[in-house]
Parts: sequence; C-alpha cells; structure tokens
Amino acid sequence: MTMLWNALLLALRALRRNVLRSTLTILGVVIGVAAVIVMMTVGGGATAKVTSQIAEMGSNLLMVTAGRRLGPGQDTKGKPFEAEDAEELQRRIPALAAVAPSASASAAAIAGSANWTTSVTGSDDRFFRVRKMRLEAGRTFTESEVRSGAAVCVVGATVRRELLGAGSPIGARMRLGKLSCEVIGLLQAKGQSAMGQDQDDLVVVPLRTFARRVSGNTDVGMLQVSVRDGESTDAARVEVQRVMRERRHISPLEEDDFQVIDLKEIAAMLSGTTRLLTALLGAVAAVSLLVGGIGIMNIMLVSVTERTREIGIRLAIGALEREVLAQFLVEAVVLSSFGGLVGVVLALAGSWGLTSLLGVPFIFQPAVVALAFLFSAGIGIAFGYVPARNAARLDPIEALRRE
Repeated sequence: MTMLWNALLLALRALRRNVLRSTLTILGVVIGVAAVIVMMTVGGGATAKVTSQIAEMGSNLLMVTAGRRLGPGQDTKGKPFEAEDAEELQRRIPALAAVAPSASASAAAIAGSANWTTSVTGSDDRFFRVRKMRLEAGRTFTESEVRSGAAVCVVGATVRRELLGAGSPIGARMRLGKLSCEVIGLLQAKGQSAMGQDQDDLVVVPLRTFARRVSGNTDVGMLQVSVRDGESTDAARVEVQRVMRERRHISPLEEDDFQVIDLKEIAAMLSGTTRLLTALLGAVAAVSLLVGGIGIMNIMLVSVTERTREIGIRLAIGALEREVLAQFLVEAVVLSSFGGLVGVVLALAGSWGLTSLLGVPFIFQPAVVALAFLFSAGIGIAFGYVPARNAARLDPIEALRRE
C-alpha cells in the first residue's frame, strides 16, 4: 500500500509539471467516454419513447388489415371488410373488449378562410376506446348519430390549431370535401407516433357518414381489435384469424387474404432496431477510447525518454524494478481515469441537453457510466504497461550516462 501511495504522489507531481501536455493527452479519453455515454443514453431514451408511444396506442391491440405483405414494397390486395365483420368478431370471441371498424381517406378540410389537408377516419364510438384516445373537450358519437350517419365530427389537436384557432372548437362547422359537419369533440394531443406520423392530424366521423359523403362506398379498410386485460393476445389472434377465414370463405388449402398484426410485435421490432443502432453508435464512439489510449502510450514513451536520468538515479539508490513499474503505470492510470471522470461529467450534461432537444426521456444508466469509466481506467493499464516496463528495465549505469 505504501508503495502505491508513493507511486501516486510521484505520478501527480510529474503530471503537474506538464499540465498542458497532460490535458491534451487525456482529450481522446474524454471524448471517447463522453461519446459512448451520450450515444447509449440518447439511444435508451429513444427506445423508451418508442415503447411508450406504442403502449399509448394499446398494448393489447390487434389490427386486422385486408391483403398480405409479402416483402418490402410487395403487397397483395384483399377484398375490403364489412362493418358486420366487427360485430361478428365481437359476438363470437369473448376475449375481445371492443372491435372498431374503420376506413380512412385524405381530404381537404376547410373552416372559414383556412384550409388544411388531413386524414379523415370513419368509425364509431368504439374507435376512441380501442385507440385509447381521450377527449379534451366535447363528446364522442351517440348511437343514434352512428346509425343515422349524422354530419358530426371529432377533431385532433393539429386540425384544431390549423383551422379553428385557439378558442373552443365545439359547435364550429367545417367542410371535408362535400361534407359539412359540426365539431362535437376535441381529442387530447398525443404527438408523433413511433413511425413519425402526427397522431393529432385527423378528423373522425361516423362510419356511415364517411361511406355516404366522403368515400362513396361501404368498404372497411381495417378492423381494430382490443383484447380484454388478462387475456392472451396470441390466443385472441388465432381466434380472430379463424373467424375471419370463415367470414371470407377461405378454404383450408388457401392462404389468408388478410393479416392480423399484434402491436406487441411492432413494438418489439422497433425497440430491437433502436437498441441495435444504439449499440453500433456506441461501438463507433468507443474507437475514440482506443485512440486516446494510443495517445497515452505515446506520451508515456516520451516521458520515459525525458526522465531516463531520473529513473537511473532511482534505480541506483536502491529502487526496485516493480516500484519504477508502478510509478509509470499509476501515472498512465491517473491520466486515463481523470479523463474518464471529466468525460462522465460532460456526457451527463450533454445527454440531458440532447434528450431535451430531441424530445426523448433522459434515462440515467449507471451501468453504462460505470462501464465507460472502468474501460477508460483499463485503457491506462493496457497502454501504459509497455512504457512502464521499458522504464523499469533500464540499466542504471546506462541511464546515468544519458544527458
């Protein structure tokens, strides 16, 4: 212990004599540690944001779409669904909490002198429950409005901002193509989805209203299915496939002309993608640590050359090789550890600022911070060993002859 303490004091004294050189030497380690921690922290926040956004849509949500996806850009079209398909699924599968038929189209929305191109969705009151959409003001559709195809609508926050201003939109009238409707509800803002789409840029009207006045047909493009809490989404998915195959008269030898997508699969895929990208960026950033280690080795070799006479005097008056080895090894470790400490401080400040700028949560990961710091200390040992060994193996007589 005494030997290490003396080695530490000698190392600090040597570093204090060359403050500027020591500072420039640790710069690579500082950048490397900071880059690794920032990348991992921001990546972790992005993963958490994707997961939470999908959970807001409904962690127990199944989406039944017509046609099948064979690969990137390769889709097969299937015949559209009918509104009765939703009722049949609801009646025959007890595990389902709600089934909402929906059809969507893009339309120009006009209110006063303002106009905005938005997405119009036709559905019923179950749509808001399945998608976990909450109201900020007003109400959703009544049963009679859905049956009669009333000219009423519920708008998202973006449509309200672009068309209706900051005041209360309830009771205002707006035009969607040929349809003139009354705004009866305003949805709470949800922001961008995990796919980068604005979830607040929509107008919801009753399904029958959509069929009569917007699309001109009764086709239903999607069935959105909410599974009851405590029920298995995998089992519910199998049941939905079975019922839909019966409804669409698909023989056992034929493939489905529709697909049932479990939102948990999308969440797992997106989370896996962000984690992979985070790991790759972290690995690239870790290269800076290696560059910093090479810089430490270079400076330590120069230091050994400059202090050859000092080393010779120590060896001549009785210092052991292991003591000289410890002196220079500790000096390298102090350099890299101090650089790691500075890098951690800068990384935490940078991560907080960057996550705030990108709108992702700041998630402190102590394991990542500790690993980056320990790795920086390990860099000092790995790259400082060769110069320290060279110093310890100097011949005292030859060292004393050096000028």
